Amino acid sequence: MLSIRNLTVITGAACLALVGMLYFDLYQPAFAAKFIASTSFIALAIKAGAMESTYGRLVLLGLGFSWCGDMLLTGQSQLAFLAGLCAFLLGHVAYVSAFIRHGYRRAWVFVAAVPVLAIAVAVLAWLAPHTPPDLEIPVRAYVAVISLMVIFAYGTRGHDGSILIVAGATLFFLSDLSVAALRLVQTEYPTYVLGLPFYYAGQVCLALSVSHSRSH
Repeated sequence: MLSIRNLTVITGAACLALVGMLYFDLYQPAFAAKFIASTSFIALAIKAGAMESTYGRLVLLGLGFSWCGDMLLTGQSQLAFLAGLCAFLLGHVAYVSAFIRHGYRRAWVFVAAVPVLAIAVAVLAWLAPHTPPDLEIPVRAYVAVISLMVIFAYGTRGHDGSILIVAGATLFFLSDLSVAALRLVQTEYPTYVLGLPFYYAGQVCLALSVSHSRSH
């Protein structure tokens, strides 16, 4: 049976392999690396005790939707991108539900809402000229939900929430910016070089946070 440490190492190693393979256009091996990395963070959450609390089960649900999004975003078509976007949106809804179930303090939520919403407005303005008409509503909904996820993640800190929750949500937000830059803005720089490590580090943090929240 793999330990929490081993599963964390496997996730990180597979992520680094994924970045390298994408950089050298080795797409079939890259899919295998992504499958291993994403499956490992689900196994990590289960090993950390996700099934022992409502919070843990909701985080596991979010990780499951994220796994689906990872597989769907392997495709290059706009339909695959939209399906992946929807899967991740549902994942973020599950995370928001988990953070609310954990418990939060309103004052922390209100304080976090000001900068996060300001960033969300700036991101939407940045993406607007590059977003196809049929993706406008899904992209806006996605930005709204991930912003709520970050806000409530910070809110849990006022209710003895683990710093892993805040770290996981923040890293996930940053990784989504890299996906938007690559798939919508279509930057020349391969943003996945930073975005994928941010993403997998964020998922690992959220998976590990279940061990600190077994009473919720």
